[in-house]
Amino acid sequence: MSKLIEKIEELKRQRNAVILAHNYQPGEIQDLADFTGDSLGLSIQASKTDADVIVFCGVLFMAETAAILSPEKTVLLPEKEAGCPMADMIDAEQLRELKQQHPGALVVCYVNSSAGVKAESDYCCTSANAIEVVESMPKDTEVIFVPDQHLGRFVAERTGRALILWPGYCTTHVLITEEDIKNARQKYPDAIVMAHPECNEPVKAMADELLSTDQMLKSAAKSRAKRFIIATETGIIHSLKKQNPDKEFFPASDRGICPNMKKITLEKVLWSLEDMQYEITVPEEIRIKAVKALDRMVEVLPTE
Repeated sequence: MSKLIEKIEELKRQRNAVILAHNYQPGEIQDLADFTGDSLGLSIQASKTDADVIVFCGVLFMAETAAILSPEKTVLLPEKEAGCPMADMIDAEQLRELKQQHPGALVVCYVNSSAGVKAESDYCCTSANAIEVVESMPKDTEVIFVPDQHLGRFVAERTGRALILWPGYCTTHVLITEEDIKNARQKYPDAIVMAHPECNEPVKAMADELLSTDQMLKSAAKSRAKRFIIATETGIIHSLKKQNPDKEFFPASDRGICPNMKKITLEKVLWSLEDMQYEITVPEEIRIKAVKALDRMVEVLPTE
């Protein structure tokens, strides 16, 4: 293991590369990374470095976002089959058809979407700032929200806006059930329940806090509580424990594991740097349109 990491570090220096790892990645990948965090925050962080190569340990839409924000850098995804089922639930053509049904509507797309969908959108958002992005829009304008219906309902409830929702969802978060939360509360009655807005409505209703991954990390660090039940992909528990060694964190469900997030291994990171694979590019016409949606989001407020 140590020799493998040494080889990666040496290649990283040779390539002038930076390694990014999403909060849901395996623990050893998070430990290896130069930066860990949510997908957009990582892409913004990478765009500010002088690295020539970005190795994105995540899924395809995350690497695409990095390529959109850093067109001058080479972006590598160590596992070409690491996709996102939610992002694949809508494509650019389907969004164009939806826009035709609602002329004049503004489109907000969750960052968990393809470059093509971002290019067809007016604004991008994260789970941390979706409420603020929607609140910034004119009250008399229809708003289409894609692709996650669960995040969309959360935003609609918090803003009082009647959003037009696409029926997409995270195939991992929906595996966490109301029964899981009940069982976890019985087992750890003193624990705070933190749930991601991608969870379904019964789970969100039972949570003490509804937070993005980065918000969970910040909230746990500040909280006086010592025990937490985490209703999101279990990979984040590695960082939670690492940053808060005096606190305990329990997954709401052992089923909350994204198989795509677990496809990247140390060996694949090494091979990615050795062979400069798999390079992720976004056609310039799509990139220019997509970056506008990201820029508009940043104009509303700084991302978390």
